[in-house]
Amino acid sequence: MPYLLLALAIGAEVCATSCLKLTEGYTRLWPTLAVAVGYVLSFALLGRALVRIPVSVAYAVWSGVGTAAVAAIGAAAFGESLGVPQWAGIALVIAGVVLLNVHSAR
Repeated sequence: MPYLLLALAIGAEVCATSCLKLTEGYTRLWPTLAVAVGYVLSFALLGRALVRIPVSVAYAVWSGVGTAAVAAIGAAAFGESLGVPQWAGIALVIAGVVLLNVHSAR
């Protein structure tokens, strides 16, 4: 159950972050409300997940998966380009999350 909460927290954060661009500097109401609700929901779910998951692992997964997902959404939905350095950075983030999880499992 805690990893489901973490997954939902990641989903809410990714949705909120993706909607940031749509707010046009917080001048559009509905995307701005989506950002606010998404972040509040994300932190509430993350907080509940932290009851059973170590903070170092949960935050690494939350931020790492969120970063990779938002980069992919930026490329797919907003036409942002991802070159070799960006892909290398995403790979390093994922490697860092994996290493934290492997170390904490011991």
